[in-house]
Amino acid sequence: MELAQLREQPIGKIAADLGISESCLRRWVRLAEGSSGRTSGRAGQDTTAVLDAGECAELLELRRKTRVQAMEIDILKRASAYFARDVLPDPK
Repeated sequence: MELAQLREQPIGKIAADLGISESCLRRWVRLAEGSSGRTSGRAGQDTTAVLDAGECAELLELRRKTRVQAMEIDILKRASAYFARDVLPDPK
């Protein structure tokens, strides 16, 4: 956080070095600087988009789990197709 506040390196590089998303680091910096936390939403509405450190860590963990589950689902689909090939008759 302190590195980002000093602005000696781009926030994107600092976030990559820390293994977090750039938007998460930006939120942490805004939170530390006492920003109001109001940002423009996708529909043009104001929404609070500031996450505290615990929420950001939880979000990172949930995203990681989602990626792992997506990979597991893909592996299971391929395995079921492989084994079904031996059981089902050839459509030709």
